Amino acid sequence: MANHEIMEYRQYTTKSEWDKCVHTLEGILKGIGIDHKVNMDEFMELKNWCQLYIQYRNRTPFNEIIPLLENAMDDNELTKEEVDDILWVCKNISTGSIYYETITSDIQRLQGILHGILADNVITDEEVVRLREWLNDNKQLQTTYPYDEVYSFVESVLEDGKVDEDERRKLKVFFADFVDMRESYNLNIYEIEKLREGMNIAGICAKNVDIVVKGKGFCFTGGSSRMVRSQIAEILERTEGIFCDNVTKKTNYLVIGDEGNPCWAFACYGRKVEKVIQMRKEGNNIVIAHENDFWKVVEK
Repeated sequence: MANHEIMEYRQYTTKSEWDKCVHTLEGILKGIGIDHKVNMDEFMELKNWCQLYIQYRNRTPFNEIIPLLENAMDDNELTKEEVDDILWVCKNISTGSIYYETITSDIQRLQGILHGILADNVITDEEVVRLREWLNDNKQLQTTYPYDEVYSFVESVLEDGKVDEDERRKLKVFFADFVDMRESYNLNIYEIEKLREGMNIAGICAKNVDIVVKGKGFCFTGGSSRMVRSQIAEILERTEGIFCDNVTKKTNYLVIGDEGNPCWAFACYGRKVEKVIQMRKEGNNIVIAHENDFWKVVEK
């Protein structure tokens, strides 16, 4: 078969090839962790996997997996929780996954709808009502981040049948949490931050939240631009806080890292956020906070 024929043929096999890469990574992770410890040779094998596909890091699914792997290996260690996060992503982004193909597509559409509503910097009553209609028509997204958060906020705003000016400002700040501002022509991040001042919106990420460190449990998800997890754990120990590898009933705060897209990294904000949302529905009072608010408290 000629080279151009091979390339033409491979355009039809790309998805299955990507699946094979992801499934191989799953196997490597499960294999090296089968004895509950990871040695340096096994660690280097994961680094080699990243290097093999680094040229595709801007393409799905590698744009999700490679940054997650790099962040996990940044401190030259690989914890069980980090492995679980990576395996969760691998499971959900294969082309045969209903979650990734259907649910993720609809969640991305919701993100686009919120972006579109904000596009002219004006939120009308009709837009909010139509958004509620879309949310009601897509209840298959229940329990999937951030559907429940958006739905509950929109319902509370429309409870009295109208949207006042204060609610419009809060909606604007809240919706902006789920929009990549780098992809917007009209939206101004500085305007959003100015509106955010003094607001405490109980959405996926509570803003300006009162964080108490002493005696409280902190779990982290997503990459931090400041430091690695082991360094954060040391800071918590010095300030009498408790570092949690995983979300449990002893967790008081889940802190979202700000590295990369601040609000919409599927790989970073999957497993632990979903777990917290479910636990909150069961009555556990766990606050989801942005890491900026965490640093404001521990660096006082």
